[in-house]
Amino acid sequence: MTTPRTGCAVDAEGRITFELPAAPGHRLLLRLRPKKGQPEDTLHVLDLDPAGEGRARAVLGTDPVLAEGRWDVYLLDGTERTRLRPGPRDLRALVDGHLRERRGPLAVRVPYVTKDGYLALRTWLRPAHAEAGRVDVTGGTLRFAARLHGAALSDGAEVRLRLRRGEGVVRALEPVAAEDGRSFSFTVDDSTLDPGIWDLFVRPAAGAPMIRLARLLDDVADRKHVFVYPGAHAGGVEVRPYYTVDNDLSLEVTRAG
Repeated sequence: MTTPRTGCAVDAEGRITFELPAAPGHRLLLRLRPKKGQPEDTLHVLDLDPAGEGRARAVLGTDPVLAEGRWDVYLLDGTERTRLRPGPRDLRALVDGHLRERRGPLAVRVPYVTKDGYLALRTWLRPAHAEAGRVDVTGGTLRFAARLHGAALSDGAEVRLRLRRGEGVVRALEPVAAEDGRSFSFTVDDSTLDPGIWDLFVRPAAGAPMIRLARLLDDVADRKHVFVYPGAHAGGVEVRPYYTVDNDLSLEVTRAG
């Protein structure tokens, strides 16, 4: 059996329409890829409806029904399933997604092609989100811009740098808020940062939950090796911003030289 190729299109609301050759009695299966060594335990099934001209269509609506992670796409025939390869992907509506206002909880789904050539979805589901924008590296200074979705800055807001595996080591910075209370910027020029990985968060108000800075609202499912920044040098250390495998924004601090 030839593996069907499945096209998909995403609209501005995040709705995904899958289309493939007609397969009477079949459905579309989305499978959350389990962590290494863990059993498969999360599936989501979509009905396939006739779309004319020998085609079938399934629609994943805008409701936040998919957990955060990576979902593989299969054609389901009873209990038998066939992993699907990608057809055309129309992701144009995602390209300028960072320009649209979003409410929490924020559900983001980006179709992509896996390294071995199959169709999959990268999904994020977060109560609120801080979308990272421009990153400027000048000499020993790093300047960041970001925008909140599902939250707004108020009294006591702060950006927090947290050392990963650092037993609670945190640096707090004051964000510069725009008039709308959602866009903000901040500067990192602290040469006292210890070597290691520092994760970036914003606390929008005193006592509020921290929100991870990330870049999610476009058509790039994996940006770690796509967006590569130079490092800033100050006080004998190099501070380099980078995106993690989850598209979260972090800093790698190493001793210079």
